[in-house]
Amino acid sequence: MANTKTISIRVVSSGNNQGPFDILTIQDVMLRAGVTKEELVEGISLEIDEDATSVKIKSTGSCEFEIIFPLEDITNEEWVDTSYVENGTGCIWSHLTNQSRYNYYYGHIEPYIIEYPFSYKYQDEILQNVKDYTKAYRYYTSETEQFDANRRVEVNNEWFNKAVLFNGQQSTGVLELVRKPENNLSAYGNYPIFNDDSKTILYTKSDNFYQYNTFWALQINSSIPLFNTPCTSKSLDKVVNQENMNYGPSTYRKSPLRAKDLKVRHILDNRSTVHLVSQFITTPAQISYK
Repeated sequence: MANTKTISIRVVSSGNNQGPFDILTIQDVMLRAGVTKEELVEGISLEIDEDATSVKIKSTGSCEFEIIFPLEDITNEEWVDTSYVENGTGCIWSHLTNQSRYNYYYGHIEPYIIEYPFSYKYQDEILQNVKDYTKAYRYYTSETEQFDANRRVEVNNEWFNKAVLFNGQQSTGVLELVRKPENNLSAYGNYPIFNDDSKTILYTKSDNFYQYNTFWALQINSSIPLFNTPCTSKSLDKVVNQENMNYGPSTYRKSPLRAKDLKVRHILDNRSTVHLVSQFITTPAQISYK
């Protein structure tokens, strides 16, 4: 059995979006996986081969990198007196290196979100459907590995995968968008699908318009916020308050979206191989007389 020694590892400086970390030997033998930044700030101890002179620390979160650290002797006083400092160091990222990928950063798919506001006139109006004119492109790799607009095709089976429609007191919750099955009546009859945290509905594309209309207000209580502020990313301004949504089937009480204003939020967060060019959107509505 090889002789081992105990080493202590402590982070003294890092960016605010780094971690979790894997600790490995130079030969990529895993010593400990999924170490949080908070654990490294406090300090951890590991057993390692006695002849080892360095270790590899790899950040596996949204900011991926790896650094090799040499092992050095320090005194107990130096260990105790060393304090942690958080800095603004970020990752160096080269953009547009792959012309077939979009909304893809630091090795992860990030949501592409576009929100349209609408204001009606004097009377309240009831939303009937949503018609969106968006061009969806797929790009083929160029032989020169440079961006080439001629290496793209416009497709009909790619679009946003989620939508949220809301006004000041009503919300549809998360609508999962699926393209309508062609020539398959039995599959068409399976929709809408009521999930625990969303409702899956169909959309169609006709005359270059993407369109859907299977929605109604799903909030449980209009006196409770319809959205929460996420803590995972400062780029997201809000997420649906799922505790205030009822996604179960509603046979009789299907309240339409009725107000003097409306917001349509479209989201693409399940793939990065389609380039969506948003043009304009229409929301046909009818005056609600009371």
